[in-house]
Amino acid sequence: MPNALNSPALRSWIDILPDNDFPIQNLPFGVFETEERGPRLAVAIGGYVLDLYAASQLGFFSDLTELGDAQPKVFRRRSLNAFLRLGRPAWRAVRQRVSELLRHDEPRLRDHEEAVRECLLRQTEVQMLRPVKPANYTDFYSSIEHATNVGIMFRDPANALLPNWRWLPIGYHGRTSSIVASGTPIRRPNGQRKGPDEAEPTFGPSRQLDFELEMAFVVGTGSSLGSPVAIGNAEEHIFGLCLFNDWSARDLQSWEYVPLGPFLGKNFGSSLAPWVVTLDALEPFRVPGPAQEPAPLPYLAQHGEHNFDVHLEVALTPEGGPETTISRSNFGLMYWSMAQQLAHHTSNGCNLEAGDLYASGTISGTTPDSLGSMLELAWRGTRPLPLADGSERKFLLDGDTVTMRGHATKDGVRIGFGEVRGTVMPAL
Repeated sequence: MPNALNSPALRSWIDILPDNDFPIQNLPFGVFETEERGPRLAVAIGGYVLDLYAASQLGFFSDLTELGDAQPKVFRRRSLNAFLRLGRPAWRAVRQRVSELLRHDEPRLRDHEEAVRECLLRQTEVQMLRPVKPANYTDFYSSIEHATNVGIMFRDPANALLPNWRWLPIGYHGRTSSIVASGTPIRRPNGQRKGPDEAEPTFGPSRQLDFELEMAFVVGTGSSLGSPVAIGNAEEHIFGLCLFNDWSARDLQSWEYVPLGPFLGKNFGSSLAPWVVTLDALEPFRVPGPAQEPAPLPYLAQHGEHNFDVHLEVALTPEGGPETTISRSNFGLMYWSMAQQLAHHTSNGCNLEAGDLYASGTISGTTPDSLGSMLELAWRGTRPLPLADGSERKFLLDGDTVTMRGHATKDGVRIGFGEVRGTVMPAL
């Protein structure tokens, strides 16, 4: 079924430009609201959102037994969580039906003006919300290029990677309450910072505010406490992927992270994109990951293509100035795959819950323009980054807006992730 929905031959009766992120082959899920309608689940198609609650009320899903008695109320929520708990058969059934309704030769929705008016709203006329309400959040550290760069800057250039890095996907448990929807301003955090030439720490606004270019996967199917998820079954628990910005205060982080890792330098804010692209939509874009040496232990050993060829970019827009694209990277570069991350995360019996969020860690490449953080792009402030307005950045300034975008292309089909955006506000 997923292969049929991904066919490049599919066309919609809605006009969609070739560079649009949301063709009929994509159909990502999200949550929107308007003053009149309140929060509702939706699917993106071209420049529109398809209101799943309205479609359900009009009977378009009435024969989908996979939904049971959950509709239409499951589509009138502030998050995807309840829908995710229905399971993969329900997700696929809804996506399949939406694809049918939007197909160029299907009249059921197309030829009913009132139904079109009820079900389709322009994206510019709705407010997109955070797509999931994560009960748990884990941030990984799975780009070998990023980990190597950080090790060179902060530890020993000759031994940049710690001894355990190539053996397991490193991660830490983060804070869910500060994960916000795209467009939400990010307040510069206060905290303790101590420069290399300072005798004692001081308390105040971070001087080294940064972004991290990441992707996050959303858990759709949970697991039982005490029951590890085998590597071969890991992707069955993943609903889809979205863009993620893990804002970081580097001066706070470098002072506090030994011995227990990230804390106040990370938990002040993370930005989540509004659209979750399903694994089914990404099937055509699978690629092999980097060679892993040494070979992973058996519980992490995998075969086949478990990475995804997703082009990523970061743009920085100064207050009142033009946008500058400062980084171009690719999700396919990740050393540890999502399946390996999930298998390791549950290997001790830790349970998964629907809506859990697992971020990749900074996605950096091998070239200077493919680095996924200001820390690397400006090399800890020693190589200021030029912007289009003639200014430079070592780290982010108040008023700066960071926008991340991503898409995959193959056989004339573009599967996009929209964008995740946030503007830096001054510290209180």
